[in-house]
Amino acid sequence: MNGDAMTSTIPDSTFVEVAHTPWQATRFAGIEWKILMEDKATGMFTALMRWAPGARLPEHEHAALEQTYVLEGSFADDDGVCTAGNFVWRRKGSRHDAWTEEGCLMLAFFLKPNMFLDGPAR
Repeated sequence: MNGDAMTSTIPDSTFVEVAHTPWQATRFAGIEWKILMEDKATGMFTALMRWAPGARLPEHEHAALEQTYVLEGSFADDDGVCTAGNFVWRRKGSRHDAWTEEGCLMLAFFLKPNMFLDGPAR
């Protein structure tokens, strides 16, 4: 543990049993996620995301850096397609919509939640 073991009750490592973490529906049809880590104070979170074939995320703006590693399938935006085994990151302030034709499974890292024109991300 960091610091004085006598006063700290929060472990340095938090292990997540991903297989036992339930999928949660997002407000976007065909897109589910498992929140693996979340810091509510900063908005930072990590999510395992599952997109059904044909799912689409409407136009949104990145409030901070976003990083995505595609595990299965692929997803796309107007700049290109990210396929399984590849990584894409987006700068703060970038705007786009995203979609998948075949479906995909991805690990996504957000420093802050995306800003959607019609309301919050969840």
